Amino acid sequence: MFSAEGTAPTSGARGTARQATTDPQPLHETNHPLRVAIIGGGPGGLYAAALLKRLHPERELTLWERNAPDDTFGFGVVLSDETLGGIEHADPVVYEALQQHFVRWDDIDIVHGGTQHTSGGHGFAALGRKRLLEILHDRCRTLGVELRFRTEAPHPARLAETYDLVIAADGVHSSTREAYAHIFRPQAAAHRCRYIWLAADFPFDAFRFEIAETEHGVMQLHGYPYAADASTVIVEMREEVWQAAGFAELDEQESINRCAKIFADALRGRPLRSNNSTWTTFRTVVNERWSHGNVVLLGDAAHTAHFSIGSGTKLAVEDALALAACLEEQPSLQRALAAYEEERKPVVASTQRAASASLEWFENLELYLGRPPRQFAFNLLTRSRRVTHDNLRLRDAHFTEAVEREFGCPPGTPPMFTPFRMRGLTLRNRVVVSPMDMYSATDGVPGDFHLVHLGARALGGAGLVMTEMVCISPEGRITPGCTGLYTGKQAEAWKRITEFVHTQAPGTAIGVQLGHSGRKGSTRLMWEGIDEPLPDGNWPLVAASPLPYKPDSQTPRQLSRAQLTDLREQFTAAAWRAARAGFDLLELHCAHGYLLSGFLSPLTNLRTDAYGGSLARRLRFPLEVFDAVRGVWPEEKPMTVRISATDWAEGGTTAEEAVEIARAFAAHGADAIDVSTGQVVADERPEFGRSYQTPYADRIRHEAGIPVIAVGAISSWDDVNSLILAGRTDLCALGRPHLYDPHWTLHAAAEQGYEGPGVAWPAPYRAGSRRPRTGRTDAPKPRLTLGS
Repeated sequence: MFSAEGTAPTSGARGTARQATTDPQPLHETNHPLRVAIIGGGPGGLYAAALLKRLHPERELTLWERNAPDDTFGFGVVLSDETLGGIEHADPVVYEALQQHFVRWDDIDIVHGGTQHTSGGHGFAALGRKRLLEILHDRCRTLGVELRFRTEAPHPARLAETYDLVIAADGVHSSTREAYAHIFRPQAAAHRCRYIWLAADFPFDAFRFEIAETEHGVMQLHGYPYAADASTVIVEMREEVWQAAGFAELDEQESINRCAKIFADALRGRPLRSNNSTWTTFRTVVNERWSHGNVVLLGDAAHTAHFSIGSGTKLAVEDALALAACLEEQPSLQRALAAYEEERKPVVASTQRAASASLEWFENLELYLGRPPRQFAFNLLTRSRRVTHDNLRLRDAHFTEAVEREFGCPPGTPPMFTPFRMRGLTLRNRVVVSPMDMYSATDGVPGDFHLVHLGARALGGAGLVMTEMVCISPEGRITPGCTGLYTGKQAEAWKRITEFVHTQAPGTAIGVQLGHSGRKGSTRLMWEGIDEPLPDGNWPLVAASPLPYKPDSQTPRQLSRAQLTDLREQFTAAAWRAARAGFDLLELHCAHGYLLSGFLSPLTNLRTDAYGGSLARRLRFPLEVFDAVRGVWPEEKPMTVRISATDWAEGGTTAEEAVEIARAFAAHGADAIDVSTGQVVADERPEFGRSYQTPYADRIRHEAGIPVIAVGAISSWDDVNSLILAGRTDLCALGRPHLYDPHWTLHAAAEQGYEGPGVAWPAPYRAGSRRPRTGRTDAPKPRLTLGS
């Protein structure tokens, strides 16, 4: 989980980097560069040197490291079984040497409030960083690599002129990366916690997370053994806690002593020691490109990922393996470097997303301290989304079952199949079919397509099926194909659908999402050009402010006070029709840049009257609409609100404001907040990834104290179980998975062997309730295999 990379400079050229005035050499048409220069003597650079020399002993390979051979800025390194497997296949000599020095353990201990919970079956292997470097030094020398310690590397431009290939493994502060910053285009993001790498002269029994609630704030210890008589200890806390505790005024030894005192129980009263340790903040480094001419980045020079998932050494070693393999496989250096980047970038991006989730979890640790102890432990273990409910159950069934019992799962019931109650509505499971626009209505009337679409998903077992955004007026439609609830004919058509769901899929609830397109209306059907204006037949648009969504979009009129009153009445009339149509739940759409969302975002609301300016004023009209709708919606039926928790754009809605928005709707009677993000402005820059919107739902749930619906790239039942059991959300809404598989929830039950009351197979479908057998699929072969 951890590596001892830190952010200390490890290698490469010292001093302020300057932009290279000379481009690297043109790429040769050979895939076996004979003269290779490596800048940086960390594990990634050394391992790359050993691999490349072993593949072609005739290579002239020189490595520069500005520090002494035994200088290092960390203590222990943890390597995964996956990484070790790659090393074993590529270089059995290195693998065998590592095996002789590994400390292995299976458990993770989580200590908070004087209570310890242990989860087993995780399987860690660690060794001292100095020992790792010694092994790699010996291997490189044996193979004939020239190692130049205590020596500054020449400027990369000079090396590129005289070597066929230059590998820049010069760490997070890479001078090579900065020399060609105009090519690599790096971005570095600093974070909110301070941390310090230390060591203790005894081995922890397990990977240990210990939480200390001090008078200054929350602090945490991360510790693990790396030798028979030593452990790595990392102490971390928010910047404001670090300042309040006075660490900024302490010297190195005073800091060490203070940390040892705070975590005396974890350390058994033992002291801590340092190795030129300093408090620092982690920087996440991303590069748009990893190679330029015959210069290529590797390891922390190319990317960093937070130490809390132990990825630094792992990623660097895997980079070296991939680079060596690509040089063997491709017909030219140019294609080899392109293939290396193409292969590694998605893997690194996935790791960085997981690391970011873990980092943010620890930054917001205080949010979770009030959770039940075992749920807190489960939440910590699954924070990065790499460890999930299912694989944690395989590793330690006893621990996972204890978390489930504490949560309230009946025996044999996955968390997703536990019921959830809002007002008079009890959902039999936690799965929601997310609202998805179908653009298939005629004059706003849902037809046979909608009956089949929504009916099929209701038969598919979800606890709640949501309609697409149903528009409150003809002018409130996004496209001519959008459904509405502004006529009696539309209401009757919706009643036909709700009656089908209630009759043919008893136990499944159906909800309606009401909204108005605002400035994003009068556009083509999605498959004809999403957000593109209609070629003809456009209708006039209205919005909070007269701002077009895109440069070629229609400019809306700013709503007057009188028009606001009319819109409120249209929402109220649509809600009344929805109640008559038999819907079980109503959701008010205040997200994705549509009309009500346009009032909430400071990027789209530039009004200077009582409905613009501060957040309280921007909330005014959406809250007025909510109150009006709540006034006609049956008291026993719940109402939810969908919001965009961030605009993914500078100056837009912040996560903090999203919490305040949720609090405001909760105070007015909302039963849950459906937490989405973005689609408010066209120039947004979302950070896509698996369940990437869930942290916003998590924060709203814990800070605003209201149930939430998480949505966005949640695709597996394992993710649903993990998010529910960790307490990050109350319900999970899935869209695309239900387009791919209308019976997603039924299949989730079958795959988990669940047959309880949380899901019911329609009688005609029961013969298909067993998962069909599939053919065998072989595991992928090792990335690089060499003879001994």
